[in-house]
Amino acid sequence: MPDPHEPVDDDAVVDGELVDDAVGDDLVAAVEEAMLLDDADPASSGGSMPPPGGSQLAAELADYRDALLRVKADFDNYKKREAKQQTERVARAAESLVAQLLPVLDACEAAVAQGVADVEPILKSLRDTLVKEGLEAMDDLEAPFDPARHEAVMHEDGDGSEQVVSALLRSGYLWKSRVIRPAMVKVRG
Repeated sequence: MPDPHEPVDDDAVVDGELVDDAVGDDLVAAVEEAMLLDDADPASSGGSMPPPGGSQLAAELADYRDALLRVKADFDNYKKREAKQQTERVARAAESLVAQLLPVLDACEAAVAQGVADVEPILKSLRDTLVKEGLEAMDDLEAPFDPARHEAVMHEDGDGSEQVVSALLRSGYLWKSRVIRPAMVKVRG
C-alpha cells in the first residue's frame, strides 16, 4: 500500500500532505478491512482476547477514516465552488467587454440615423452577434419609470398619475437579464 504521507500530484490533503484519490480510496479500504479483521477474527489476535492496543488501533483507524472522508468532502466542495466562481468570472469578463462595445453600437445607430447607409450592415452584424450572446435592448416607451432601469434626464408635466417614460434619448441594455446600462429617458408625470 502506498505511504499516505508521501506527496503525490493529485487531489486530497491528509495530515498536511497531498494524497491522490486512488491512495485515499486504498486507505479507506485498508481501514475498513482492518476494522473487520479486528472485529471478526479472534484467532488473529491469539485467542478470544484482542491484542493489546487493538481496539485503540481500530479507533485510531476509524478516526483517520473519518478525517479522510471529511477532507475528501471538503475538497469536492472546494472544486465545485471554484468551478462556479470561474464561470462567474468569465461571465463578468464578457459583460465588461459588451459594456465597452455599447458606445460603438451607439455610434453605428447615430450614423444610420444620419443616413449613412454603409454602416447598416455593420450595425446589424454587431447587434445580431451581441443579441445572440445575451444582450437585450430595453424598449420601455410609455412604461412606468424605474430608477433601476432608467436614467431620467428630462421631465415634463403629466396628469398627476404615476411617472412614465415619454421619450427614449439613449438606449438602455440588459446583459443576461442584468442592467448593464440604464436607458436615458424623458419622464412624464
